Order: sequence, then structure tokens, then C-alpha cells
Amino acid sequence: MPLPTSKLACLLLPLALCAAAAAADSSQAAGTLDDQTAHQEPFTLESAINLALERNPDLHIANERIAQAEAAIGESLAAFYPQVKARLGYRYSDNPAEAFGMIVAQRRFTFDQDINHPKGTTDFRPEVEATLSLYRGGQDYQRSKVADLGKEISELELSTVRNNLIHGVSEGFYTLLVAKENQTIAQRAIDAVQAELTETKKRHAAGTVLKSDVLSLEVRLAAAREADIRAKNAIELARTVLRTLLDLPEGRPIEPRIEPERTLPALPSSLDDLETQAQANRPETQIAQRQHETRQLELKIAQGEHLPRVDAYVNYGLNERSPEFSAAHQNVGSGIQVEMDLFSGFATHARVSKAERRLSEAEEQIHKVQLQIRRDVKTAYLELQEALQRAEVAKTAVAAADEALRLVTLQHRAGTATVTRFIESEVARDQAQAGWLTARYDTFRADAALQRALGVWR
Repeated sequence: MPLPTSKLACLLLPLALCAAAAAADSSQAAGTLDDQTAHQEPFTLESAINLALERNPDLHIANERIAQAEAAIGESLAAFYPQVKARLGYRYSDNPAEAFGMIVAQRRFTFDQDINHPKGTTDFRPEVEATLSLYRGGQDYQRSKVADLGKEISELELSTVRNNLIHGVSEGFYTLLVAKENQTIAQRAIDAVQAELTETKKRHAAGTVLKSDVLSLEVRLAAAREADIRAKNAIELARTVLRTLLDLPEGRPIEPRIEPERTLPALPSSLDDLETQAQANRPETQIAQRQHETRQLELKIAQGEHLPRVDAYVNYGLNERSPEFSAAHQNVGSGIQVEMDLFSGFATHARVSKAERRLSEAEEQIHKVQLQIRRDVKTAYLELQEALQRAEVAKTAVAAADEALRLVTLQHRAGTATVTRFIESEVARDQAQAGWLTARYDTFRADAALQRALGVWR
């Protein structure tokens, strides 16, 4: 016997809800897993930069400021359009002058009325008024140009934020790589010293080595563990910086990857050409120039307050005793109004003086930015030069340390070199390798700093 439709629906509804909930949970879990997998995979410097450009809140803030500047442009252009207002007024008076005016406006005057003793008179006036600024000392035009420059400045500030963000990601990326390499070398040193310490303790128990050899190895082991602790802390600090720049959740693992065969950057030949390129490309220079132009326009705006202001207006309205409006009582007024400040308590003079000082400040700001850019380029150039030289020296030191460790290892096995000498050679080899890796990554980091100083990104 088939079940009624209502009972069948009651039986199937819980099953359907459970299936839908399970599907939703599976979909959410799959999405979370995919998102975690995407960020847990090792990423290169380029992918880290792209992620930062997509997620960093500073860029979103800069974009919002550009949108604000665009709105300011629209606001400045409103001065060139008619301004239309509507209002509704109500008045009551038994003052002869006011009452007479209201009666005349309502077209109710007759000669048999007692003008000196009017009764209380009411007046309802709905009206629409349009005004148009014909001339305002050039202030409206100058304000529109200031708004245009404000948008350009906001766009240049976005470029500045982008440039600094790329440099920050590069700095954090290479710092993390150096810290991870140092932690690997420190862990390798711990394993080597620990193994040698275990063997030496056995020899000391057998009476073949001195107690001082055991103590020396314990000191070496403590130093290696201390280096491992510093390296682990440096790793977490670098990851924290990158998580902040990339807007990643706390605890999300970050595993940087770089091509082992990546060649070292080349040192540019001419420092003067670099300074010229930086002065032309850096957004800070263009921001300072736009700020100077803005201050010039603001000075003209302040000076325009000495000039007259001319407005045209048209007014259309009705005057009625009660809110029963009739076109028979309509009236229209129009005219041109000229206004000029003769004395404002020296306020206009003070605003002009303030604008002049702000213009002088903008001129000095241009000079300051030029000096800052020159220093940035020179500093980045010298740091890259030093890093390349250190990398060359470190590479030679690695080869010498490897050879020294090989010889000491043979002597130690033959019994002609002490364990302390062997450990010192091994530590020297590890330090040489750490110095080479640090110098190598420092060349990439210095090259990124030079790109930021030049205002370009390759």
C-alpha cells in the first residue's frame, strides 16, 4: 500500500537535510584544504610578491584613497553647474510693513483695507531657486585643478606603497632563506659534535683521552645549540614579517624556494646614471613636484579672495494665505549679484601668507626628496658592491675550509690531530658555508634594495 504524499515527505525530508549538510561540510573542507595546500606549497619570490600585491591591506588603502580623490574631483566640478534648491516657508505677522508686503505678494491688496491696523496675516511660500557662479576670482577653476593633482598624488602614492611592499617582501624572503640555512648548518654541527662527544666519552672512560677533551666538546655542543636557537628564532621572525605582508593567518607554514643555480646580480657600471634614473622614476620625486604645483594653485585660490564674486540667480515661488496653492499667485525673480570683501579682519591676508609659506615648504620638500633618493641609490649601490665582494671572498673561503677539513680528518684518523683540532676545522667549514650562503643571499637582497631605490622592478 503506497504511503500518502505527506508521510513520504516527512520521511524523506530529514534524509535530504542530512545529505545536504554532509555535502556542504565536504565542500567546505575541500575548499579549506585546497586553500591550505595552495599556501603550504613552497613558493618563489615572484609568487610571494604577487600574493602580497593581491592581499596586502596597504595597497587596498591606497586604492581607496584614489577613489576618494576621484570623488573630490566630482565635488570640485559641481561649482560649474547651477545649484538648485527648493524650500517651503511659513510666516505670521501683524506688523504693518510685513503684513502689507505679504498681502501684496498674495495679490490681495484693495484700497479699502486698513494698512495701519492689519489683522494677523499668514503667508505660505513654496519656491525653487537656481544660482550659478559666474566669477569667483578663478577659485573654482583652481580648486578643480587641485583635485586633479590630488588624484595624481594618490596614484603616485600607490606606486610608492607597491615599490616599498615589493622591497619588504624581498627582504623578508631572503632573510628567511638565510635563517633556514643557518639553522640547517647549526643542526648539522650539533649532530657532528654530539657524535664526537659520545665517542670521546667512551675513550675517556677507557682512559685514552683527557677530561679536557670532553669538556671542550661540551662547550662546542652548547655553542652549536645556542646557534640553533638563534636560527630558529630568526626563522619565526622572518615568517611573521612575511605573513603580515602577505596577509596570511598566524601559524600558516611558509617554505621559500629559490633556484640553486641562480646567478649573482651584476653591479651597474655608472653610479651617476643610476641617480639620474632614480630621480626620474621614483614616485616620491613626482609626488613632491605635484605637491609643489598644488601649493601654487592654493596660493592663487587665497589671492582670489581679494577679487569680486559674481552670481546669477532665478527664483520661482507662490505666496498664499493657506496651503492651497494657485498658479495665479506665482512670481518670478532673477538677477545678478556682485559681492566683494572690503575688510575681513586681515583673514584674507593671513590665508595668503599661509599659502606662501606652504609653497616655500613644498620647494624645500622637493630638495629633501632629491637628497634622500641620492642617498638611497648610493647606499644600495655600495651594499650591492660589498655583497658581491663578500660573496667572492666567501666562495674562496669555502674551498679552503673544505680542503682544510679534509686534511685534518686524515690527520685525526691517523692520530696526529686532536679532536679539538678536528672539531675546529669542521666548525670553520660550516662557518665558511654559512658565510657563503649569507653573502649570496645578501647580493640578491642588495639588488632588490637597489631596484627599490631606482623605482623599478625587474
